[in-house]
This record gives sequence, C-alpha cells and structure tokens, in this order.
Amino acid sequence: MSREYCNPIDLEYKYQHYSGNAHREAADPTIVLFKGTYYLFASMSAGFFYSDDMVNWKWHENRNLDMYRYAPDVRQVGDYLYFSASTRNTPSTIWRTRDPLSDDFEKVSEPFPFWDPDLFCDDDGRVYFYWGCGNVEPIWGIELNPKTMLPIGEKVACFDQNKDVHGWERFNFPGKEKSARKGFVALVMAFLNRKGRPYMEGAFMNKWNGKYYLQYAAPGTEFPVYGDGCYVSDKPLGPFTFMPNTPFSLKPSGFITGAGHGSTIEDRDGNIIHVSTMRISRNQNFERRIGIFPAGLDEDGLLYCNQNFADYPVVLPEGKFDARDLKPQFFLLSYRKKAEASSSMDGHGPELALNEDIRTWWAAKETEGWYCLDLGAAYRPHSVQINFADESVPELNVDKTQRSDMFTNNRYIDSSAKLRTRFTLEGSLDGKEWFMICDASGREDDRPHPYIILDEKFEVRYLKVSALELPYDKTFALSGFRVFGKGSGELPAEVTGVKAKRDPNGLDCRISFDRAEGAFGYNIRYGISEDKLYSSYCIYDRTDILVTTLNAGQDYFFKVDSFNENGVTEGKTVYRI
Repeated sequence: MSREYCNPIDLEYKYQHYSGNAHREAADPTIVLFKGTYYLFASMSAGFFYSDDMVNWKWHENRNLDMYRYAPDVRQVGDYLYFSASTRNTPSTIWRTRDPLSDDFEKVSEPFPFWDPDLFCDDDGRVYFYWGCGNVEPIWGIELNPKTMLPIGEKVACFDQNKDVHGWERFNFPGKEKSARKGFVALVMAFLNRKGRPYMEGAFMNKWNGKYYLQYAAPGTEFPVYGDGCYVSDKPLGPFTFMPNTPFSLKPSGFITGAGHGSTIEDRDGNIIHVSTMRISRNQNFERRIGIFPAGLDEDGLLYCNQNFADYPVVLPEGKFDARDLKPQFFLLSYRKKAEASSSMDGHGPELALNEDIRTWWAAKETEGWYCLDLGAAYRPHSVQINFADESVPELNVDKTQRSDMFTNNRYIDSSAKLRTRFTLEGSLDGKEWFMICDASGREDDRPHPYIILDEKFEVRYLKVSALELPYDKTFALSGFRVFGKGSGELPAEVTGVKAKRDPNGLDCRISFDRAEGAFGYNIRYGISEDKLYSSYCIYDRTDILVTTLNAGQDYFFKVDSFNENGVTEGKTVYRI
C-alpha cells in the first residue's frame, strides 16, 4: 500500500514561549526504526513522535528526558535505543532504554560536553561518536567503549567549513529577506557570527557498501539554503573526502524552504529516507518544521535526495523503489486564485494564503472566522493542505522555575494536552449550497498542517475553511490554503531562451529564460553530470534565478522545466555551466 504525505509534515509542533511571544517549533530531527516502530525525536519538543508508517505520527510526552536541550540523537546499539542531547559547559548525558514508550531511560555515561551529537554503531560492534555546532571548530569524531560509552583515544577533527569553495555554506538571505532573531538571542548569535563563518553542525553517520557517509548541516538554521552535505571515507574516523554533489539535501525555494540538520535511515523495505529541518523563521529564527524526503545511493555511491516539488504531495510506492523515479502526481489548483474571508487584518489580506510562501499569511481580525477559496471552475481535487500560522500569539506568564534553555534560560515549552486546532472544511459548486468535506470539530490534538486526501471523489469550485477552536484563542491565520489535483487543461510550453552566467568565484550562477506560455512556475534542476540533476530551485512568476549553492571548481549541468496546474513540461536541453 502506498504512503502519501505533504511537507511540512503534520505533527503536534509544540509551542515555545520566550522573548515576548509564542510560536510552534520542532527541528534537528533524528529518526530511527527501532523494534518495528519509527521514532522521531526533535529539539524542544518535550517528548517524541512514533509511527508505524512514517505518515501517521502519534505524540508521546516525556518532560524529563533532557527536555530543554537541542538536537536529540537516538541510535540503536544492540537491544537498546540510546539517547543524548546537547550541552555546552557541563558533561552531556547518554541514556538508554529497551522501550521508549515505557519512559524507563537509564543513565549510561556523562563523557564530556557536546553539541549536536550522533552515536554510530559499526557492523563489528565498535561504537563511534560525532558532534559539533559552531563556526569556530570542526565536526569532531571519537571512538567510545560500547559498554561504558566513554571515550577511547583522542578526538579527531573530521572536516571543517570551506565557504570560499562551497557556495551553499555561506550565509545567504535572498532579496530583502531578513533574520527574525530578536532580543538576547540576536545579540548572542551576532557575536558568534562576527567572523562571517558558517555554522558546521548536525553530524549524522551512515554506512553503505563499506563506505562511511558523515553528513553535516550548514550554514545556519534561519537561511533558505540550510541544507545537508556529506563527506565519505573508508574508515569511521576518516580521512574524509568531500562528496561532489554536496549539498545532497537542499530546499532553497518554494512554499517552505530549508532541508538541513537531518538524519538518514532505511525503512522496512530498504528504501533510504532523509528527514530534516524546514524553516519559517518569522516569529523567531527557531520557528521551524520537519520534512521527509525520499533518498538513495546512485551507481557511483553518491547519496542524494529527490526534492523536486518537495512541498507538493509525495506518494511513496509499496515495497522497494528508486527515489529518482518519483515524480509529482498532483499539482497546485489554488495558486493565485481568488479568495475572500470573514475579515482581514491590515497587511494580511486573503491573497497571502495563496502565494506559495509560508512566511506570509492571511489573518482574520478575530479568533473565529472563515476563509473561502474560489478555484474559478469546477475541479475534482485530490487533496488539500491547510497551513495554520501563528499570528500575535501571547507569551504565557509561567514561573521561572518551569523555564530553561541553552541560550536565554527563559523558554517554556507548552505540551499541554488542552491545546486544540479544530476546524471544518466545506465545499460548494455555486458558493451557496455547501457540503461537509472534513469535520475536524472533535479533534483532540493540535496539528497546524493537516493534509486531507479527497481522492477526486466529488466536484467542487469553492472551498471554505472555518476555525472552531485554536490554541490560546489566537487569531485565525493561514499561511497556505493549498489545493492539489490534476487540471484538465494543456501543459505549459517548453522553456526557451535559456541563458546562464556563472560568477568568476564559481559559487554563483544567474540563470534566465523566456517566459513559457501557460506556465506559472519553473523548476531548475541541476547537478554534477547530465544524469545527476539531483538539486533544484522551484520558482513562481519569475524567469530568472541566482543559484548560490555551487562548489568552485566543479562543472554543473542543468535543465529548466515549466509547470502549471496540469503538470510539468520537461526541458529537452541539458546546459553546462
């Protein structure tokens, strides 16, 4: 049976209260298949998620397990699941359990302070540990005694940043976009970034076919180019060689950007899956979500992700599949269509829920209300993704004894079971007579990104979502009311007039082309050879893009595809830059 989902995945992202406001967050995910169940641990979540299929996730609270620490790591060693998370100045703790749902975790060791940990057990039973998060030191590795989880020998510098050669490692905000960091956190991060060096963080090790793949994230979580790269070695502690198609995980454009600081596993069928951080970074820089991406190893041993249209519906086939064969089956029917609402705040008009940008949103003037989309004609939609935004959510007045974190010591995570996101989704052909599509009035959870599969069961022109209950009685706001399906019109014309000019630094390239008739967007696919176009930029209503994620000294090849609500017209020509 196939599995279907849409990024960002719909989890009970927990509210973080600090710096005068509140926002949902989960990031730095580690996923593991342990004793037949998938477990997903994420920063600042006061617990973890678990699933039988990586699509339907359940929440399990555990406020005692290093709750206010970033980048939790979980890996299996023998019959145990080992857990650790980050500290700066005091020795970090390594825990273990035979059953995560039992909440019975025992302390194994406190080896030394580490940030962004990753534990790896090799085929021969030897255990290695990797860590690092900063713009001064490299990614480190060391061997641990598998019984005591204490160091054996000295730590080894695995690799460091190289922003003058690796374009994606540079700090990079496109256009006029700015950081959302505020208050004390902004001052601390500005000081740490004074040298302009990227952050090297989020180590994660896999082994395939006798090779060691040590993954890492750069340049920082608030950047749209936040992605995951990789170095490869014949030995667990190196020396390591840069993988030329790095970054292998990259989502620099589209509805939601960012695909860094993640983890990589094989599912039950042996398919490689990569899970990583996606960013909103509007209320705070650490306002983040989680994405899941099909991945694989190609014939040359290169690790890659299929992130073409990575925030469109993803359908994973049953059994073993080649991630390169996966293509979008459903397209946006809602882009730039007309909408009206019960009310709108100044600067938050209805059009902002239809512009394919999760960082902008429509907001009502009240807690309750409705939002109505006119598709312009009757369709049989396949699915709807409703993205609730956090607009002016007040910070809770919580005693300081309940607050903590590594930066401000003033964060409170609200994992209250009383928070609800309840709504109804209705449809109509004429805007007068309405029928119920999804009645979520009885939901017992707080999921801000519901993905509702309709399976083309009925015709509809108008879709209306009404808020019934929201956390903290906050303002009703939507960052994306996204309808997917298959249009009945013609595919767009093929892209022509393609030009490319690579900067002398080798890191940037401006790609432009003529507007294709019938297209509302373009997907620029590129890579290190004609048959390895693994990376992409997806853009709307534009005919040029500055690609800033190239590696100096590396040749690249690219194609430009056009798309609309009816599908994709692939470019026939591969260009070299």
